[in-house]
Amino acid sequence: MTGPDSAVAAETDTATTGPAAAPVTLLIADDDEVTRSGLRTLLVAQPQITVVGEAADGVEAVEQARLLRPDVILMDVRMPRRNGIEATRQLLAESLDPPKVVVITTFENDDYVTAALSAGASGFVLKRRPVRQIAEAVRVVAAGETILFPAALRRMVTARPLSSAEALPRAALTGREEAVLRMMATGQSNAEIARALTVSLETVKTHVGNVLSKLGAQNRTHAVVIAYESGLVMPGFTT
Repeated sequence: MTGPDSAVAAETDTATTGPAAAPVTLLIADDDEVTRSGLRTLLVAQPQITVVGEAADGVEAVEQARLLRPDVILMDVRMPRRNGIEATRQLLAESLDPPKVVVITTFENDDYVTAALSAGASGFVLKRRPVRQIAEAVRVVAAGETILFPAALRRMVTARPLSSAEALPRAALTGREEAVLRMMATGQSNAEIARALTVSLETVKTHVGNVLSKLGAQNRTHAVVIAYESGLVMPGFTT
């Protein structure tokens, strides 16, 4: 198991990432033209990723997302006119089927990252990571999973007061659902949870869906935050 302060990258099952899978359509939003161009050049060479557009700021990101309907947006946070946090919040609020957002940043402990996760981003990657890892993050998020840094999650939890509406209704979760939520909180993917529990991937997906529904969580990240805030999972928790 990965340590509590390291990057946690979820895996996808072969049915998602195999050669027959449809390409993930990607929009790159970054105010630095060199960065955008470099990412596009590198990512189009990666398997199962199709870059459909670019945006130089948050306003363009929203406009291009509406026009191109990408599966995933690789979103810088520090952009002019509208930053990535505001753009993420707007995109998730205005659509029933919004694109997934992966924040791309320079520093893991950036306060903007914490705010972006709180706004509904599915995770984040560091710009200095190898392109294959950035590509894998895009594919993982497109498959409905999450890329999390536990340290950033703990920062987000301590920065937000616990509201009564977000307290974990433990009685509503079955024992298996609670176990799945604990594993989600340590960054384990659906495939890893399935192996640990010796169940099928579809069974895990059903449990995850039930957890999100019962907690009223917008996504996996939100569910994990609720787990931390409720005390079900404590900082430093590992399985």
